[in-house]
Amino acid sequence: MARDQNHDLINDPDGGIERLLEIMRCLRDPDTGCPWDIEQDFDSIAPYTIEEAYEVADAIERKDWPELEGELGDLLLQSVYHTAMAEEAGHFTFASVVRNISDKMVARHPHVFGDESRDKSAAQQTADWEAIKAAERKDKAQQGALEGVAIGLPALLRAHKLQKRAARVGFDWPSADDVIAKITEEAAELVEARDTLTQSEVAEEFGDLMFVMANLGRHLGLEPEEALRAANAKFTRRFAGVEAKLAQRGKTPDQSDLAEMDALWDAVKADERAAAAKD
Repeated sequence: MARDQNHDLINDPDGGIERLLEIMRCLRDPDTGCPWDIEQDFDSIAPYTIEEAYEVADAIERKDWPELEGELGDLLLQSVYHTAMAEEAGHFTFASVVRNISDKMVARHPHVFGDESRDKSAAQQTADWEAIKAAERKDKAQQGALEGVAIGLPALLRAHKLQKRAARVGFDWPSADDVIAKITEEAAELVEARDTLTQSEVAEEFGDLMFVMANLGRHLGLEPEEALRAANAKFTRRFAGVEAKLAQRGKTPDQSDLAEMDALWDAVKADERAAAAKD
């Protein structure tokens, strides 16, 4: 039987989170809801959740605050969607999700909500945070140092987190120089694999090299995911500059060649340096 819809709440612009929860309940109603929404499950919605998180990050990187407002709404909808499906299956509710995260934040900030002093450095606060999280993992019977690092994370981000976890128990190179030496070793192995091994073995060696590169970022105090995202943005910006310069010549990239585009790339870089010097 179809559930009664709270039309007053659904049409109330000031209905807040309860309005959104009611909208999702109606969309998922098996008798009167949206056929597409009714068919979805956790697995089918998960890719959208990841996509929305990246779109939030993209809006922040572009400092597009109106766009960020919309993207945060889209991301919030993902939480509402998953909790609606969980409630239908009897797993948990939106209220329990809110309660759990609220309890977690209070427990992890004893220097704000408890008796501990706030007079500590950021480094000490980070160490305390990690100690609290380690105790939480122990309570969950997560015995292995790497347990709990989400498999669904982007591979570069997961590599970074795995390496941080291993470093906490002493499994780490002493310095960045040691990591750089390992990169040289892995690069040589990749070249050898390319010339003598199968494609799957080449892929394995390539993965090893990328994994060590992520570790170098950690040793340098960098977030590899952020660094690569910045490199992607820089490449996109500069290639657009090359296309603009080609357009001034009445050409497109497919009407050019590598030598010309490489020279224009250098010109774009020079333009950027000149603009930065003026600032």
